[in-house]
Amino acid sequence: MSDLAGFQQETRDWLEANCPPSMRTPMPEEETVWGGRRETFVNPDSKLWLERMAERGWTCPTWPAEYGGGGLNADEARILESELRRIHARPALSSFGIWMLGPALLEFASHEQKLTYLPPICRGEIRWCQGYSEPGYGSDLAGLQTKAEDKGDYYLVNGSKIWTSYADHADWIFCLVRTDTNAPKHEGISFLLFDMASEGVSTSPIRLISGASPFCQTFFDNVKVPKDQLVGELNRGWTIAKRLLQHERQMISGIGGNSALGGSGRNLEDVARQYIGSADGRIADPALREHLASHRMNDRAFQFTLQRAGEEAKSGRADGNLASIFKYYGTEQNKRKYELLLDIMGTQSLGWDGGGFEERELGTTRQWLRSKANSIEGGTSEVQLNVIAKRVLGLPD
Repeated sequence: MSDLAGFQQETRDWLEANCPPSMRTPMPEEETVWGGRRETFVNPDSKLWLERMAERGWTCPTWPAEYGGGGLNADEARILESELRRIHARPALSSFGIWMLGPALLEFASHEQKLTYLPPICRGEIRWCQGYSEPGYGSDLAGLQTKAEDKGDYYLVNGSKIWTSYADHADWIFCLVRTDTNAPKHEGISFLLFDMASEGVSTSPIRLISGASPFCQTFFDNVKVPKDQLVGELNRGWTIAKRLLQHERQMISGIGGNSALGGSGRNLEDVARQYIGSADGRIADPALREHLASHRMNDRAFQFTLQRAGEEAKSGRADGNLASIFKYYGTEQNKRKYELLLDIMGTQSLGWDGGGFEERELGTTRQWLRSKANSIEGGTSEVQLNVIAKRVLGLPD
């Protein structure tokens, strides 16, 4: 038996013995595990699953073992991912620390910082939020004005951030601050990490048109940040910021290849059979069948493209600008999914509250409205198209 075959068998046996049955079912949104100091586990099995996966380092399977990861190589990571899919296992942990901050720390942080911050991310002990956009400085991120003054032993941070996802639930923030007000706007920016429980930090939730929102405005009033929480070089944070944005856009793009609707496990075809009807297993409306088939083919093609790009990234051949292409296409594909959902459900998709609708119908319009924000968060579609035009196609300004 080859080493990889042995690893696959060992992985399969371990998952069969350690993944609880309830963790092999579609995950309702309310059971998503974000981790952190204030995590409450709606399903006790979620806690058990997180602990078991984190103990093996499999919440971050390719990160070095000394930093809490699994230390798997690319082939082993593919096998683990395949085996998790085979049993329909839920993600043990959802985390901005895993998706965005961790990869940036692995590249730019000191060894001591990696030892401090990465293991708690792997174990789900710290929940992170992102301090990037500011009022008046969203797409023009480099124009940010939140300032960090050198006070000898610490930096004194003043300013505010906006669209800070889950800031009211987060433990720590990774934050862009201006440390040199006289430098050109892309320079003089630094990358700080600090505790959201620090004196002077406050948050205010932002309600969206969908009736709910993960977003907040976050305020910093004379917040003291120890100097050893600066990542990378002083005034060179823009380089880290850009790389982290690539990871963020890659994360967001993944919604485009996912045909499932929310955490229900249902897809568009399931909904069509319910609301349109079917004959001999085929959706009754031929035109709708064609639209759904086209959408599913685009989903699959996008999934394969993401997979290929992921393989290239592991071998060091990936183009960093692909993140903008994937972010743009993935979010547009997700919006098309919810447009199709409304077409299928007709007037039954219009439920907001009150009687006359099934429980799952009441959230459909909210999901459709929420999907519109996908093309804004993480860099607007217009910004992504500009990046593609300039850096991929080489078009003039």
